[in-house]
Amino acid sequence: MRLYKLVCLATLALTISACQSLFKPAEQQPLTASRQAWEHRQPGCSGSDCPLVNIDLQRLDGLPALNALVEQRLLGLTRELPGDPTPSSLQRYEDDFLASAKPGWSSYLQAKIVAQHDRLVIIELSSYRFTGGDHGIPGRTYLNYDRQLDKVLSLQDMLLPGEEEAFWQAAQLAHQAWLVANGHDQDAEYVQTWPFERTPNIALNFGSVLLKYDIDRIAPYSTGHPELKIPYPRLNGILKPQYFPGRG
Repeated sequence: MRLYKLVCLATLALTISACQSLFKPAEQQPLTASRQAWEHRQPGCSGSDCPLVNIDLQRLDGLPALNALVEQRLLGLTRELPGDPTPSSLQRYEDDFLASAKPGWSSYLQAKIVAQHDRLVIIELSSYRFTGGDHGIPGRTYLNYDRQLDKVLSLQDMLLPGEEEAFWQAAQLAHQAWLVANGHDQDAEYVQTWPFERTPNIALNFGSVLLKYDIDRIAPYSTGHPELKIPYPRLNGILKPQYFPGRG
C-alpha cells in the first residue's frame, strides 16, 4: 500500500511539472526572427570602388508594428544632421544614396537582436556611412522591447517615478570607473576635454545596464563607441523592479 502511495505521489509530481511546462509564461520563450540581407551597388558601375548599400536585418516574426519601428529608427541613423528629414523607406534611402554617390562611398545598416531575457528583447541598430574624408561615420542605438506591454521602452518607462537624476548619478559613477579602467582618471586634460554626458543609447542587458556613446562624445574617434556599464544592484530603488533580471 505504501509503495502504491509513493508511485501515485511521483506520478502527481510529474503531472504538475508537465503542466507547469505547458503553461510557462509566454515571455520566457524566445521570440523568433527572420533575417533579410542584401547588398546593392550603383547601377551601371563595374569598378572595384563602386558605391554600395549593405542592409542586414533581423525581423521579429509576427510583430509587424515593431519591425516598422525598427526600420524607422534605423533610417534615423542615416541622417547627416539632426534636422534632416528621415527617408521614407529603406528602398528610398538606397535609391537616393546610390543616385548621388561618388566612387568609394558606402553605407551599411544593421538591426539585430542582441539579448532576450525575462520579458525583454534588446535590439541593436547600427550604421556606418562613408562619403569621403579620412573616415566614415558610425552610429548606434538600442530598442528595449517589453513583450508584456508590447511597447518599446523610454528611459522614463524603465525608471521609478522621480528617479531620473539618480539614474544619471549612477551613470556618472560608471563613467568614473570607465576612466579608471582606461587609465584616464589622472589625466586632467583628458577629463576636461571629454567630460561625462548623457546618452539616449541604453540597453537593459542581462548582466548590466549598458550605455553606449556616439563617436567623439566622451572620448576621441579612435576609441570607437565608448560603453559604460551600470551593475543592477546600484539601481535598486531607481529601476522598476520588473526590469531587474530574474524578476520580470
